[in-house]
Amino acid sequence: MKILITGGAGFIGSAVVRLAVARGHEVVNLDALTYAANLANVADAAQSDRYAFEQADIRDRPALDRIFAAHRP
Repeated sequence: MKILITGGAGFIGSAVVRLAVARGHEVVNLDALTYAANLANVADAAQSDRYAFEQADIRDRPALDRIFAAHRP
């Protein structure tokens, strides 16, 4: 299963990203990388071929359309 996780570089979102990748899911981490985000939180998961990162704001409809078309979560 391919899962889209929003806010995946934050404290809670990164825990979800790490767990999903560890359980064998494909993960698309969508984060705007604002003040609370830290990509170091997902550094281990980012080494997996089941992980993809997209920097975008969930309020940006054209970016979301592109991400959904590219990754098909």
